[in-house]
Order: sequence, then structure tokens, then C-alpha cells
Amino acid sequence: MSDIITPELVSLDAPLGADKQSVIRALAERVVAQGRATSAQELFDDAWAREQKDETGLPGGIGIPHARSASVTEPTLAFARLTPGVDFGAPDGPADIVFLIAAPAGADEAHLSVLSQLARSLMNNDFMSGLRAAQTPTDAVKIITDAITPAAAPAAAAAPAAAPAPAATRAESRGATTTTTKKIVAVTACATGIAHTFMAADALTAAGAEAEGVELIVEPQGSSGYKALPQSVIDDADAVIFAVDVDVREPQRFAGKPVVRAGVKRGIEQPKQLIAEALAASENPNAARVPGAGAAASASEVPVAQQSVGRRIQRWLLTGVSYMIPFVAGGGLLIALGFLLGGYKVTENAANIIIQNSLWDLPTENLTSSFGPLGQYLGSVAFMIGATSMGFLVAVLAGFIAYAIADRPGIAPGFVAGAVAVLMNAGFIGGIIGGLLAGFIAWWLGRFDAPRWLRGLMPVVIVPFLGSIFASGLMILFLGRPIAALMTALTDGLTSLAASGAGAILLGVILGLMMCFDLGGPVNKVAYVFATTGLAAATQTNTAPYLIMAAVMAAGMVPPLAMALASTILARGKFTPVERENGAAAWLLGASFISEGAIPFAAADPLRVIPASMVGGAITGGLSMLIGVQSYAPHGGFFVLFAINPVWGFPLAIIAGTVVTALIVVALKGIGRSTKDAAVTEAAPAATVAA
Repeated sequence: MSDIITPELVSLDAPLGADKQSVIRALAERVVAQGRATSAQELFDDAWAREQKDETGLPGGIGIPHARSASVTEPTLAFARLTPGVDFGAPDGPADIVFLIAAPAGADEAHLSVLSQLARSLMNNDFMSGLRAAQTPTDAVKIITDAITPAAAPAAAAAPAAAPAPAATRAESRGATTTTTKKIVAVTACATGIAHTFMAADALTAAGAEAEGVELIVEPQGSSGYKALPQSVIDDADAVIFAVDVDVREPQRFAGKPVVRAGVKRGIEQPKQLIAEALAASENPNAARVPGAGAAASASEVPVAQQSVGRRIQRWLLTGVSYMIPFVAGGGLLIALGFLLGGYKVTENAANIIIQNSLWDLPTENLTSSFGPLGQYLGSVAFMIGATSMGFLVAVLAGFIAYAIADRPGIAPGFVAGAVAVLMNAGFIGGIIGGLLAGFIAWWLGRFDAPRWLRGLMPVVIVPFLGSIFASGLMILFLGRPIAALMTALTDGLTSLAASGAGAILLGVILGLMMCFDLGGPVNKVAYVFATTGLAAATQTNTAPYLIMAAVMAAGMVPPLAMALASTILARGKFTPVERENGAAAWLLGASFISEGAIPFAAADPLRVIPASMVGGAITGGLSMLIGVQSYAPHGGFFVLFAINPVWGFPLAIIAGTVVTALIVVALKGIGRSTKDAAVTEAAPAATVAA
């Protein structure tokens, strides 16, 4: 790896320009002059685009502009020592040490690990002092290569792995006991996954080692891959730090944990403050928490890499659903707003109105809005935007299932396969199958050891091209029609249940049980996705999807509201102080249709909370169907009552299930003692003595 930098790529104390734009351009030209990139302009554009997202200046006089660029043919470092320094956006002033890190778009893991090791070396004072004292470009090259070659820095080979902090050992040497140690896990990730990711990991690790009574372990998620923390380590953590500029991979592993979120640069510049915030969050029952798959997800003690096939499939599917939900929530609320402004018949002519009319030419015929022409036009606009958003659901579901399997190269084939599933009327089942196909194909294609000249094209051209052909081709030629027939049969069957009296009640009971079984987990999500995707087929004559949506949303609100009622009003003494504070927060979470508000209770006492929640959810779902409650919005709880009809039936069904669940939980708390109950009882005498 020593040829990653040569003396010709080093500039010592030579003027490269008065601003960072000039410096980056000069270093890009050096890379091209050495035959390591095809276009200085393209490399500059990519590095400058990264700079525009977030300045790359770091404390200590460092600038690390970097980019992955299709113009780069060989991973390269270009180094400049500037006199005077140039402002790269660091809080403490100009940078005199500047590295341009240029990686090919499809750089292999070994080279990316070396580039990441360089970023880590920038945190080493001896390394920086050596660069500032170097007399010749050859001296600088030797200092750099000694730092990044495996012989001198064995950690380079393990750059993608988690970086455990030796805080526990140091805490013991200071006399700390394991009972007072707080455990924190952190994830670091930047847009390119080359530099900031690993610098933040090392900064947090060092700060964790210095902190009193803290055990901190970091998972850097770099472009060269990452080694997932064992689930047992995550489960034992008191809090989580996400120092990231991009999405955390597999965030559901951290579900329910108190979380502090920040940009990756703050992980480099303010690691001690982040740790302090994480410690505070671990003590605060109202702190932000990582949303995810519910209590069941935290039960796994198996590292992700060793999970069973079933667990992996569950993780992939939940990833797709998690990315789909914002489209559901935003689109559904816009549809509901469209109904509010334009009336419930706005669907009949909304598309024509937004094409043929405007704010200066309002519609005058076939008005269905009680707000007149303006309401008709605005309602049509809101409805069509919402309907367009809802139209992405299956494609987004498939695209991010493929992303969970194959990372970014899987997104395009997955989206295309999802769109083809819609074309074939294969519905969300077709989207799931298409996403799995696309993800596996993209993952398989990505494993080929392509020649160097082709590597840059693999993730951006070859994998999307071949993945889309194979996955979507299989959907069109063989799978689409059978899945469409299955979807039609299932939909017709469930819709017919919803349209009949006893059948509708039974369907409501089943959906209520599913919504309360795992509180945001896979079973809950199956019921929710079934309801939301069905809204696209709803009409004024086919109201079954609206009935199903109301039953699902109402039942999903029961567990957090019931836990709030039981812990803050009915039986405060049977819950710990922390649970009572969680109960206060659960009022708002439940009212907003966030089932995860009950997770802290279910995690602490699942054998009491989950069965009680299922009973209440079944009652609410069945009663909602019996009353004939319809919901035109897929999310929002009591905050979208304007989209509920009849408006009185929705809270009535929820109150019934909530009261029943709360009473059952209180009764079950009196049978035997849970761990939490024991803790309260045993703590009482100690408190008395202390008083």
C-alpha cells in the first residue's frame, strides 16, 4: 500500500492559493498529473460537493477534503503543508496540514481501510508533529506510509471493526466498581465513510477511556464495511450515541435505548460533551429513544453476522417498512387534508382540477367542498400530492429491503422491482418478493472480483443495470401474475370480511391482536402495512380499507395509553418511579398512535403487559368495526380526528380497550411479584433508614 502517496503528491510550504477552493483544485491537479485520476475538474467537483455538505476542517490545524469519485483510478493521498494556513472551517482557525483523500467510486476494502487509518493517524500528536517538521517530500511520504502500512499500524487492517474503549479496565484501576459503571455504545458514520467516521470513533474511544465510571464501545460504519457490535453488548448499554451524517445501518438493533444524536464532526470535536449527554439521557425517562422493532427485537443475544435466516429476513423487511412509513404518514395526512378541504368526493375530479385550474382560475363546476372553489382547488392539490406519495409505497418498501441486503447498490434494482410489482398488480407482497430478489442479486453481483478498470462502474452502473434486469425480469416473466392472483384473493377475502357484520368484527379482533402482539415489531407492521397499502384502493363505494385503517390505528393506540392509565392513575404504587415517568410520556405517545410508547413496560414485564395489551387491542379493533369507524388518515391518532367518521366512535373504541388493558395489568401485578415490584419493595426500607 506504500504507493498510495509518492513525493510528487507532496507540497511543502508552497503557495497553493489563498482559499480552500484553490488548495483542493491544486491538489486535484497533482493527482491527475500523476496519472491517478482522469479529470482534475471532476475530482475537484466531487471533493467540493463534499465540502459544501460539511466543511472538512478539524481542530489542530487540519483539513481533510475527500471524495469518492469515478474519475479516480487508484486510491491516492495528496498532501500539502501550507504557509500560511488556509481556512477549512475548523473552529480554532486555519489549517496548515491538508490531505486530499481521493478514492475510486468502487474502491476495494483494503484500500479504503488504509485511507481510514490515515484519518485515525491525524488524531496522533506525534504523527502531526512529524509532518510539520518534515524537511523533504520524501520525509513526509515516509512518515505517512509508516503510519498507514499494516506493519507499523496493525489497526489499519481492522479499520471497519468496532473500536472498544478500555474504559472498564481503567475505571477498575481507579477503584470504580462494576455496579457504578455506565455502559454506552456509539455509532459513527460520515457521507463517504473514509475519514470522519474513524476519527470520530477514535475521539469517542479516547474520551470514554478518560471518563470516570464509563465503559464505551464504538461501531464505526465505514465504506469498507463494518463489524456489528454483538447484540448482547447493545442490550446491556445504558445509552446510545449516534455521531453520524448518514443513516445508521440496522438501527433497529438499538430499539428502545436512550439516544443522543449529533453530526460526525461533533464526535471528533466534542466527544466528552456527547458522552456527558449520553449519561444524562440514561437517567432521563423522557429522553429521546431509538425507534425500532419493539421489545422482541432486543431479546436477541446473537451477533448480526450470526443471526438465523429468519432473524435476518425480519431485519430486512423491517428496514423496508421503516423507510416506507414517512411516505405513508406524510401522504396519508395530505389525503386526509384533501378530504377536509375538498369534501369526501374530492377524489372524483382532483387530477383534472390541478391540471386545468390554478389559484387564478379556480374551478366552478362539480364542487364538492363546503369551502367553495378555493377549498375545492386546495383540497384537490393536497389529495393528489398525498396520493402521489402513497403511490411510492411499494417501490420504497422493495428498494430499502434490497438496501438492507446489499447496501446502496441494491437501492435502484429494488425500486425498479417494486415499481414492476405495482405494474403487475402484485401489491406489497410483490414488493417484498421483488425487494428480496433485487437485494440478493445485487449482493451476489457485488461479490465478483472485477478488474480494476471496472470496479468504479460496478456500484453505479453494472450492479443497478444487471440487478434491475434480473429481478424485474423474473417478476414480469414468472412471478408477477401468480402473486397478483394471490393478492387479489387475499384482498377480496379480507375486504368481504370487513363488509359483513360478524366477519368485520372478527377481522377487527384479529388486527387488534396483531397490532398489540409486539408493539411495533414485524407482526404489528404486517397489520399496519396491510391497512395502509389498502387505502390506495379505497373509494366512496369501497369503504372497507377505511374501516380496516381505523381498527388498526385505534388498536395500536391502546398499549401506551393503557400503560399510562395504569401507572399514573390507577395503581401508581405498583410501578417504579421510572415507569411512572414513562407512563406520563406514554399519554402523548399513545394519543399520537406511537405503539412503541409501551415498550419500556413490555420489556420490563412482558408476561403481564403483552397479554393484557392484546386483550384490549382485540376489544378496540372489534368495537371499531362494529361501530363502523372509518379513518381517511393512516397515522396521527387523536390529532387527525377531522379525518375520522364517525368521530365519536373512534375514542369510544379506544377508551374501552384502554380501560380493559389497564385493569388487567393492575390485576396481574397483584399476582406474584415481578422483578420491578421486588425492586420497589426492597428499596422502601432502605429509603426509610436513609431518612
